[in-house]
Amino acid sequence: MKSLILLLCLVQLWGCHSAPHGPGLSYKEVSCDDPETERAALAAVNYINFHLDRGYKHTLNQIEKVKVWPQLSVAGELLELEIETLETTCHALDPTPLANCTVRQLAEHAVEGDCDFRLLKRDGQFSVLSAKCHSNPDSAEDVRKVCPDCPLLAPLSHAKVVHAVQAALAAFNAQSNGSYFQLVEISRGQLVPLPPSTFVEFAMAATDCVAKEVTDPAKCNLLVDKPVVPQPQPDGSNAAVPTPVVNPATSAPSPAGPPAASLVVGPVVVAATPPGPQLHWAHYNLRHAFKDVGSMESASGEAFHPGKTPIVARPGVAVASGPMVRLCPGRIRHFKV
Repeated sequence: MKSLILLLCLVQLWGCHSAPHGPGLSYKEVSCDDPETERAALAAVNYINFHLDRGYKHTLNQIEKVKVWPQLSVAGELLELEIETLETTCHALDPTPLANCTVRQLAEHAVEGDCDFRLLKRDGQFSVLSAKCHSNPDSAEDVRKVCPDCPLLAPLSHAKVVHAVQAALAAFNAQSNGSYFQLVEISRGQLVPLPPSTFVEFAMAATDCVAKEVTDPAKCNLLVDKPVVPQPQPDGSNAAVPTPVVNPATSAPSPAGPPAASLVVGPVVVAATPPGPQLHWAHYNLRHAFKDVGSMESASGEAFHPGKTPIVARPGVAVASGPMVRLCPGRIRHFKV
């Protein structure tokens, strides 16, 4: 309760002090490649991935804009940050550290995220006051420019995608000498033009049933102590059965969330995917990553008004008779989508 009260106080402070009410209040435009700016951006990316419960982890690609508001009383500095992210190949529930995750390349139909953050810097630490994100796959035209024959993302509810997932999961359970696995989420599907086939990535979970003895899958209950990571599977009669990789170091999830420790990155349970337009998406949009989080967006979103322009304090750049150094956007860490 004390932490909630403190957070609410900080939001109120933001709303009261960040709006430019008169002369003298100004923000600094600092370099997007400044080490402290990057620390703030990494804190924002960690916030994104912490709240993801489906789809894939994202990593920082570029810092596009940053504003630093002066220290207000004992609260600390307030930062406005705009960042661009890229989807990795690590599932949201995969315990692999982000630093070890591979960025999904353009030829694999990359997904880009765009986020606006407001953070508080106090005692050298960053905390998120509000977050707003959305993500989009690269356009089909751009993928074709890079790789004319590369597969494109398909809706998660596409009949071929669902069939491929069900076939891969059935093959896995047929050869399993242990637990029976259920689908949890279809994470990705691609339609391969040549040879005509379907490539899928999904998450599955172990149950308390034995695979060789299952007669009614509906009576099986998910377990939380057996994470498995099968490889993405192509559709077809010769498709290989997913090879599970068990991670014993994964801890059990909190009761409020899904059974993360039992989830598998590979096949996905269609029934567990929330009903509605999500089934027609080709990826999990970051827009919905914070829907169940106590976001401060509604409380702090009115802090700035188009008709009230604050004073901009740009730090001096020590360059004698030379061109002015561009502060933002910052460097591109991977590639531009």
